[in-house]
Amino acid sequence: MPGPVRPVAAATGGLRRPARDLFRCGARLLAAYGSAVSSSLTVRPAAVEDVAQMARVNVRCWQETYRGLVPDAVLDDPGFLAARERFWSAALTDERYRVNRVAVAERDGELVGIAMSGPPLDARAAWGRQLYVLYVHAADHGSGAGPALLEAIVDPEESVALWVADPNPRAQAFYRRHGFVADGTAQVEGGVREIRMVRVQHGR
Repeated sequence: MPGPVRPVAAATGGLRRPARDLFRCGARLLAAYGSAVSSSLTVRPAAVEDVAQMARVNVRCWQETYRGLVPDAVLDDPGFLAARERFWSAALTDERYRVNRVAVAERDGELVGIAMSGPPLDARAAWGRQLYVLYVHAADHGSGAGPALLEAIVDPEESVALWVADPNPRAQAFYRRHGFVADGTAQVEGGVREIRMVRVQHGR
């Protein structure tokens, strides 16, 4: 299961909206969950009540994936968890993010994965959607959670792009299996080298 992709910057404040208003997926995406995940795993729209667990998944996945790439002082910062809680609270309640799609993977009442997509930050982008977050606990790699989360927040007919850490061969292989290719663009964000991968649909 892939490691972190670069999330958008969170903001606080704004008008609270129901999670269903933020999760705009067609019925065919919801129907895809069953074929992609094991019977003990469910993928569903994120709710405000999930924020604390989502933050814990976020922090754990960063620690599992970025250890050695990001300074330990960042990954083990006592304020890291609270910062992620603010991020996810804003993502689920702020009016500015109402068109984002946010989903969680859950097993036995505990979240094991999170994902979010939204409009690209660059209005001139050739793709209509950006994948900002897709994290799954390392213990749940191979469970089907990753593909199901991806399907939940990105319509198969949409062109989409993402940034992924490099090196991160497992994550990059995951995205290649789902139709993404590196477009030759790279950047350094927070001291981590990232490459951009895109999935452009024909006729779009």
